[in-house]
Amino acid sequence: MSRRIKRTNQEPRSRDERREARPFKAKSPHKAGPRPGGKPGAKPGSKPPRFAGERAERRAPVEAPAKPVEALLPTKVQTVTVTADENNMRVDRFLEARFPGLSFSHIQRVVRKGELRVDGKRVDSKDRLEEGQSVRIPPLKLDTPKAAGPLSEAAQKTLAALKEMTIYEDDDVLVLNKPAGLAVQGGSGITRNVDQMLEVMRDAKGQKPRLVHRIDRETSGCLLIAKTRFAASHLTGAFRSRSARKVYWALVPGLPKPRQGRISTFLAKEESEDDTIMRIAQHGDEGASHAVTYYAVVETAGSKLTWVSLKPVTGRTHQLRAHMAHIGHPIVGDPKYFNIENWQLPGGLQNRLHLLARRIVIPHPRGGVIDASAPLPPHMQQSWNLLGLDATRFDPIENAPEE
Repeated sequence: MSRRIKRTNQEPRSRDERREARPFKAKSPHKAGPRPGGKPGAKPGSKPPRFAGERAERRAPVEAPAKPVEALLPTKVQTVTVTADENNMRVDRFLEARFPGLSFSHIQRVVRKGELRVDGKRVDSKDRLEEGQSVRIPPLKLDTPKAAGPLSEAAQKTLAALKEMTIYEDDDVLVLNKPAGLAVQGGSGITRNVDQMLEVMRDAKGQKPRLVHRIDRETSGCLLIAKTRFAASHLTGAFRSRSARKVYWALVPGLPKPRQGRISTFLAKEESEDDTIMRIAQHGDEGASHAVTYYAVVETAGSKLTWVSLKPVTGRTHQLRAHMAHIGHPIVGDPKYFNIENWQLPGGLQNRLHLLARRIVIPHPRGGVIDASAPLPPHMQQSWNLLGLDATRFDPIENAPEE
């Protein structure tokens, strides 16, 4: 596990489908940045890891805005225009960014009831906005801050659980090691989630830390949280501009060929009464979005199982899971995308999703680079031990391109 921040001076596939996983050229591992499993910190004068990118290194420290972080909530209906910085932002995140402190349930309610309109039309909270669109915003109300005083016993347990998950924290940013099985946000049938747990961290002004991105419920690992509106604005901007770099570890059946490659497809959401999955789509299909993933084989366990490292360039729903299934190597334990018939899980391995959000590297809102790594979750650590895989091995995904 790594806790550090560096600051600078300023379905089975056909033969044709296999071609979609194109190799990338990897340089000598001796020139790569520090291993994700390496020791935290860096020697004075050392360069940031290649993985962080030169752009992050050159970024000058950003001063905090002089204006108050508390946004004025509308007490009557108002209409606002989507700015260039808000282009392609989801409706719910648009409201979160403009009006910090709004609860998830309140945002969902005003959208579901049609009180919020975009160019006069009803929208879904997951719909994306375009620059120049007109957004009708109804009167909004912050959740009433709890009176100052000692936390309840339940709240203290929640706060302790969050502290236990924390792998990096400062005044602006929090990085959690989210356990598998814990949802990031609320939804049907979900009684406990990270967003709800963050309520115990509300400050005196009633503001609570905000989610910057999401990972799947059954995926464990690095989850980035903004503790202030200032940080939320800069971190979401880093994700939109693809300045954030993420690495995932997974266990898959067989041996991907080539051993290092690029997967480029279009993905579209396919919904049914019981489930929602992402399917491989064609350019121009309704709802189809381009998705790019780099992968690299790290180590093999015989010919049956392979540890792969994954680097998503885009951030589509279930992207890594759908992409690995597409090239014929679905992630072990994936209930949605594992599509190999008559395949049997080796003895001793748990039938749970073997996917870890291993590492996140992102420019810090006030300068420098956040670089945090999460350890293998218990069920994956058990598999690594049984298969004889070495979690400290050099990860060749370090050399994958940024685009």
